[in-house]
Amino acid sequence: MSIAPPVRLRAYRASLLHFHADPAFAEHAYSWHEDGLLLVDGDQIHAAGDYAQLAPQLADDTDVADYRGMLIMPGFIDTHLHFPQTDMIASPAPGLLPWLETYTFPTERQFADPAHGREVAEFFLDELLRCGTTTAMVYCTVHKESVDAFFDASEARGLRMVAGKVLMDRNCPDFLADTAEGGVRDSEELIRKWHNRGRALYAITPRFAPTSSEAQLRLAGELAAAYPDTFIQTHVSENRDECAWVQSLFPASRSYLDVYDRYGLLRPRSMFGHCIWLDDRDFARMADSGAAAAVCPTSNLFLGSGLFDFERADAAQVALSLASDVGAGTSFSMFHTMNEAYKVARMKGSYLQAARMFYLATLGAARSMRLEGTIGNFAAGTEADFIVVDPKATPLLARRSAECNNLEELLFALALLGDDRAICATYAGGRLVHQRAAA
Repeated sequence: MSIAPPVRLRAYRASLLHFHADPAFAEHAYSWHEDGLLLVDGDQIHAAGDYAQLAPQLADDTDVADYRGMLIMPGFIDTHLHFPQTDMIASPAPGLLPWLETYTFPTERQFADPAHGREVAEFFLDELLRCGTTTAMVYCTVHKESVDAFFDASEARGLRMVAGKVLMDRNCPDFLADTAEGGVRDSEELIRKWHNRGRALYAITPRFAPTSSEAQLRLAGELAAAYPDTFIQTHVSENRDECAWVQSLFPASRSYLDVYDRYGLLRPRSMFGHCIWLDDRDFARMADSGAAAAVCPTSNLFLGSGLFDFERADAAQVALSLASDVGAGTSFSMFHTMNEAYKVARMKGSYLQAARMFYLATLGAARSMRLEGTIGNFAAGTEADFIVVDPKATPLLARRSAECNNLEELLFALALLGDDRAICATYAGGRLVHQRAAA
């Protein structure tokens, strides 16, 4: 009989925060340990709690990383962004459709070159880690090489990432068009190569309904049915002009969301970016299907697309998460994303608690992706993806944090005043993958 070796834990001391439920709907939604200890066994969480209770479990020679004065929380999860658009972030355009034509499509053309894809993927992932994002749902381009470049780079860093090849067989430049059959065939080859390889997960990725023929959407739905544990990611109801275009292209469909529903693309692990112009029936259908909405406030404001309605989505009990939507989004930082989400909610007449914004960027995102128990909080056995947040990272943040009277005020200050400088360290799978440079 073999005897298991003794557990060799690594320990991290700081204030600890992680969520068990949505603070908008549960009274006891999170655990907060002002003097906390996070114990990591290999690449998994062993325990999280008060230092006084857990410290006696440690061997005398355990090395305890001392981050007192800072907060440790799960790594951020960004549920909608485009790695090929990294180099065109902050490009001016009067709206979504001209922005695509002028900047997006020419930029994505370059990803037929594997070397270019690798270089951008390296920068993109390092930027995410610098901002405290440890998991993301990522759009590549129509080129298979772009997917390989992305997953090669994320695998080298040991990251839990979701990505997929864009499907696009019409209403796009010839140099980016695939075919209905060829695009889905390529996607299946990539699923077999990458899905569940290490920490990689695959997303079937029609760009958006106008750039896929009915044949391509039908084949994408068939592929999703054949691989039910894959993800689906696409865009819906982002912009009024886009919605009118969809109506003209798919006159038999009741709504933009209904286009996807007709082809079997609404199901658990389906993530729909934007969802601004959905009606109550759409939200109800989304909730019933188990699909989720990625709320993209920075890009929606940047392109003038509209304001997401949190109250209507909550009334339908739609699963929600926050997303940066780089490159229409103007920052990789989830702090910036929270900042804009708060303002969008206020402009729609609702109010987002700071605690809820952090929930939506951690456990809420994991639940939307059906990955609770894998990532998103510090439950024992979850993957050890966590960040160390410094509430004194800038003079203004330090001054405001010193005046905070409770956790809600501190989180609000971080959401409204924080940026990449507030991320002291990022850990993925228990490994240090980013450390802020010394001042």
